[in-house]
Amino acid sequence: MDWLQVLVLSILQGLTEFLPISSSAHLILAPELTAWPDQGLAFDVALHIGSLAAVVIYFRHDLGRMLVSWWASLRGRGTDADGRLAWWVLLATVPVGVVGWACHDLIQDAMRSPLIVAAGLIGFGVLLGYADWRGRGRLSEYQLTWKQALWIGAAQALALIPGTSRSGITITAALLLGLSREGAARFSFLLSIPVIVLAGGMETLTLIRTPQAIDWSVLVIGALLSGISAYLCIHYFLAFIQRIGMQPFVAYRLLLGAWLLWIFW
Repeated sequence: MDWLQVLVLSILQGLTEFLPISSSAHLILAPELTAWPDQGLAFDVALHIGSLAAVVIYFRHDLGRMLVSWWASLRGRGTDADGRLAWWVLLATVPVGVVGWACHDLIQDAMRSPLIVAAGLIGFGVLLGYADWRGRGRLSEYQLTWKQALWIGAAQALALIPGTSRSGITITAALLLGLSREGAARFSFLLSIPVIVLAGGMETLTLIRTPQAIDWSVLVIGALLSGISAYLCIHYFLAFIQRIGMQPFVAYRLLLGAWLLWIFW
């Protein structure tokens, strides 16, 4: 890869991992629309590490409280709001873990078509727009029930379809269940942590089984750029979400999906 490709793909991953516009769609389309070579599995792992570091650093205080309370609940000392939230994040991760393990080969081989990406962008974009327009929820992520968390987790499994957007579908489900925009976004970002760990772990195992030459300077720069752009994305998205809503992202998804249909149909 040349450095322009490293720069573009790293920032693209960092931004689209947490915005409701589908990171997989953009990373699939980049080689389709350019003459760039495939970035390789090692680079994908590095980008995931950068995104994971960003969300962990941003929510470090919340995660610290959640971890302490979760551990206390395991030791029979009762469960407070932080402990329940930790349990709900783990519970909501189960569906995507099961579906991802069972359907990994199908998703990797048969569902990466630009037309499927376009359909996911448009279809789930319309659903996000409806949820945002309809939603008048006031619940925070701490007020979720285990059933609501499981529903959001089931919706998250749909994000394995390229073009859906993991953050987009989880925010959609959370809005429909009565969460506020900020509460929906915060729960979606917390959910990303175990999902990125699982996805990065699977990619790492594949990388170990099929070793390839590694340019460590490219991986380090890619992880740093991905992490910085992801951190800034989380910060500004949460800062402005109540004011801007989801409709600008819906419009972007519809325009991108329509453009892809026009190019590839």
